[in-house]
Amino acid sequence: MKNQSVPILSGLLIILFVASCEQPTPEPKSGEEYSAQIQKIIEEKNEKIEAFYAKGMIDSAAVHFADDCIQFMPNQPAVVGVENYKATWKQNIRFGKWEFNLNTQEVKASGDLATEYGKYTLTFSPNETSPIPAMEDKGNYMVLWEKIGDEWKAVWDAPVTELPLPSQAPDSTMME
Repeated sequence: MKNQSVPILSGLLIILFVASCEQPTPEPKSGEEYSAQIQKIIEEKNEKIEAFYAKGMIDSAAVHFADDCIQFMPNQPAVVGVENYKATWKQNIRFGKWEFNLNTQEVKASGDLATEYGKYTLTFSPNETSPIPAMEDKGNYMVLWEKIGDEWKAVWDAPVTELPLPSQAPDSTMME
């Protein structure tokens, strides 16, 4: 019995030794330098997304959104899920050309999550059958990005227009 316990005890000690040699899980990346790195990635993605919208390439734009994304569009219910995102925007591009200019102001990143704050402009040029009139918009946006696999994808996208509704006069007490 004594002879059998030595190999078993030796095996257990080897397993404990190997397990103790494992590297500790690294701390999540964060801070200004990390946020600046992620901001560059997001800005490159935004350039691609702008071009895809302008060309009506919604499936290509959708690659940059998570499967369970939510897009909060002004004056409309939220669009939930990438398939609904694609359906909504394929309908929208049937009515004309959408041109976005996304200007990232700041990114705060930690680990696999990043929040982007930016300013946008939008120009819509309708075609002859469009029920939507020509329009221009500008405002701010927030996007929650998540690193899914090796790619950063938009999870929540929330544009907020700066323009008042047509029936509202601008509030002169607001400060910029």
